[in-house]
Amino acid sequence: MAPPSTTTYLVLDVAGTPCALPREAVREILPLPHLHAPPAAAGPLAGFLNLGGVPLPVLDLARLLGLRDASDPDPYRHVLLAADGSLALLVDRVLDVIQAGADTVRPVAEGRTLNGCIEAEVALGDRLVHVLSMARLLTAEERERVAALGRRAAERLAAFDLSAVS
Repeated sequence: MAPPSTTTYLVLDVAGTPCALPREAVREILPLPHLHAPPAAAGPLAGFLNLGGVPLPVLDLARLLGLRDASDPDPYRHVLLAADGSLALLVDRVLDVIQAGADTVRPVAEGRTLNGCIEAEVALGDRLVHVLSMARLLTAEERERVAALGRRAAERLAAFDLSAVS
């Protein structure tokens, strides 16, 4: 008999609420770097991370999920780079990395959450932790707006091109 399949999850603290993301959805975990927050930044956009000269939008997951109204000045927060490189998430902490067997994961119907952003629940001790879908955290319209802000930030950064200075 084959052993049950397991999935690796990052367990996150998001404004005191435990959440999880599939490990394969995250390329890298960084300590909170300096973020550039342009005047046009609003809502859950915490700012942009300069990643090799390319501005990467960083979304405050607590604000996106409606768990916190204002930005938290905590310098020990973590930034999770999405595996596809399209954005990053600001979370309070990455608490743990767990392996969960299929018997401890319960799917959540897509219609039960906004845009299907919660794809499952995983049993962690005596509680259920929401498993977030990186691909569904934003609606198509929100994704386009974040991309437009990213393009504006890239244009602004390009205006300061030092190679044009002799």
